[in-house]
Amino acid sequence: MATVSLPSIRPRTHHPFSLRHSSSFASSLTTKPQPRPTKFPPIRMSMEAGIGVMGTKLGMMTCFEPNGLVVPVTVVGFREGNIVTQVKTEATDGYNAVQLGYRRVRDRKLTKPEMGHLKKSGVIPLRHLQEFRLPEVGGFEPNQRLAVEEVFKEGDLVDVSGTTIGKGFQGCIRRHHFRRGPMSHGSHSRREPGSIGAGTTPGRVFPGKKMPGRMGGTKRKIRKLRIVKIDPELRIVMIKGAVPGKPGNLLRIAPAKIVGKNIPKN
Repeated sequence: MATVSLPSIRPRTHHPFSLRHSSSFASSLTTKPQPRPTKFPPIRMSMEAGIGVMGTKLGMMTCFEPNGLVVPVTVVGFREGNIVTQVKTEATDGYNAVQLGYRRVRDRKLTKPEMGHLKKSGVIPLRHLQEFRLPEVGGFEPNQRLAVEEVFKEGDLVDVSGTTIGKGFQGCIRRHHFRRGPMSHGSHSRREPGSIGAGTTPGRVFPGKKMPGRMGGTKRKIRKLRIVKIDPELRIVMIKGAVPGKPGNLLRIAPAKIVGKNIPKN
């Protein structure tokens, strides 16, 4: 009977795909960790024309000017707050900004990180924190209180930002001011939006198509509103015109940006 000789099998010392014996893995252990970049990421926040304040919308009324003209105004009240909680500089944060806090609350209403951030500057517990990016922040320091009559005066133009009133899910007629169809008997297009696109070509609905959806509840800014009156005793400010939101909403009041006056043309 003929014998068959089997080839000699060399014992495998390691897995061919083992990272421990690969040259790239070994070189990664000997290389030193790369230092973290010192350059700050780009800031995508617009520059303000000046420091502003935060307030609470109280409602609307009519006001008589000295010349007898009646103007509609929005009354804005100010609770305890508008305190500087942090001053950011280019050396520490990569940009210059002043962080303000508004509306005092109880300690249990804030989280521990929020309380630690405020205690670092020795500031009372505040609900709302917002930043105002400025070219220079030399005249501000933590725990500094800003009074409205010191920041603005009557006749100034301001930009007011707030959250609009939420309307819920609405149709095209209320949301986009579509015109309805005939309401007579037999009509099949009374309040319907109509066609939203072709069938086979392109076979899809183009992005941005005006259709039913959620309406309101978004951030809006009304620009260049005039301050009619400031009452330091009542701590209110009367601003001509309407501002976003319902009574009780938070408002952000900042100096109006006017190109060539407080904003460079370039």
